Amino acid sequence: MSKTTPATVALTKAGVAFLLHPYDYDPDAPRTGLQAAEALGWAPEQVFKTLMTLVDGAPACVVVPSDCEVSMKKLAAVFAAKSAHMMKPADAERLTGFKVGGVSPFGQRKVVRTALDETAILFDRILINAGQRGLLLEIAPEDARRAADAVMADLTA
Repeated sequence: MSKTTPATVALTKAGVAFLLHPYDYDPDAPRTGLQAAEALGWAPEQVFKTLMTLVDGAPACVVVPSDCEVSMKKLAAVFAAKSAHMMKPADAERLTGFKVGGVSPFGQRKVVRTALDETAILFDRILINAGQRGLLLEIAPEDARRAADAVMADLTA
């Protein structure tokens, strides 16, 4: 497994401190974020999943705790839009350059609007995908927000 991904390169170039956490990725897990939290021994609410969405037809990245679901209504409101829905996996992979299950909010092929769930600030450190399946990165929430140029908001259902 490579520990250099577009996400880690982007964070390194930006001077953002992070630690890598490899784990055994289970492609058959019903919820890969929860599987990652369990594999690494972290609380599910501290392990954040990255999802690609369409907000009024425009791509957006949303980062929420692995044990939560995104409220599409709240996500649309954050971007002053009428609607939001999940992006098709193939479209997410094409847009970001990452495989589903390994999408990171950092180092995507195209810069898109990003929202980070506000619960991230409850922790000193959170885990977010590092840009490949089976590799998460540990980062301070404020560093994650800044590096992804994300808006922080209540995003969960």
